[in-house]
Amino acid sequence: MRKYSLVVVLLAAAAASASASAAAASSSKADRCHSDDKRALLAIKAALGNPYHFASWTPDNPCCDWYDVDFDATNGRVVGLSIFQDANLTGTIPDAIAGLVHLRNLMLHHLPGISGPIPPAIATLSNLSTLTISYTGVSGPVPSFLGKLTALTLLDLPFNSLTGAIPPSLAALPYLSGIDLSRNRLTGAIPPLLLSRSPDQAYLVLSHNNLSGAIPAEFAAVNFAHLDLSRNALTGGDASGLFGRGKELQYLDLSRNALSFNLSGVELPEQLYFVDVSHNAIYGGIPAQVANLTNLHFFNVSYNRLCGGVPTGGNMARLDAYNYQHNKCLCGTPLPTCK
Repeated sequence: MRKYSLVVVLLAAAAASASASAAAASSSKADRCHSDDKRALLAIKAALGNPYHFASWTPDNPCCDWYDVDFDATNGRVVGLSIFQDANLTGTIPDAIAGLVHLRNLMLHHLPGISGPIPPAIATLSNLSTLTISYTGVSGPVPSFLGKLTALTLLDLPFNSLTGAIPPSLAALPYLSGIDLSRNRLTGAIPPLLLSRSPDQAYLVLSHNNLSGAIPAEFAAVNFAHLDLSRNALTGGDASGLFGRGKELQYLDLSRNALSFNLSGVELPEQLYFVDVSHNAIYGGIPAQVANLTNLHFFNVSYNRLCGGVPTGGNMARLDAYNYQHNKCLCGTPLPTCK
């Protein structure tokens, strides 16, 4: 898995879905959009002040042709709403969204004028599979009522102004496999069972917050493919449970915390391509196995307390002194010769 924004994937999916919906709609001029959904969408438009963004949302225009709306032609219900990239859109997330009872995908992206808390109306969307609220002015807590969305597979809430703790209720969601809460103002400990029920490879991004405490020991049993806990205030003496041969972990970023554990005995997953554990208090030595990780493209252990020789051979030639600088007593190419 390469590092990329979840939003990019979702935007592409939304565009493809919208095209498919438009094609389906063109086959019939009849407006088969359910009257309840049409009423809810018009109420959302009104709550946001009838902005130009929703110019196509008119009572006389079939709502299967409305911009931002994904329509299921088989049952006439709205299943997707993707509103993005409009700095002129202002207000709070409308409660009228609760009227879209068949909604499966909701995206509110790059809407800096949208503010206020995430409303309880979201919790009524029992069919919701993906929820994206990103690059907005939304504030307040990550609501515990999101734990009621039992169909949720992806929770994507980065680049907002969310505060408080991550609610433990998220750990109860049976299908949730992706969470991105990065670039907020979250505090407190990481819930120990977060993504413990993930049916697939797990994707967790909590970077650029102020989370504290240890990395949960329970994370050792989670099938992570992508884990980014960087730029927090995490402490603790053992993160080695994240590693291990046979695990599917590909991307790991623990940088800029206060973690302290022995790196010497760690067994690295064979599929790792990105590892950044810089700016911590990690000690021991660099495992020789690093040289044999054929997919490894980035490896940074700088600003720690490591000692001993840097492994040689394999893919180590592509790494330079930057990757190892400011350690206690590392030595060997590309650093000064070991004495």
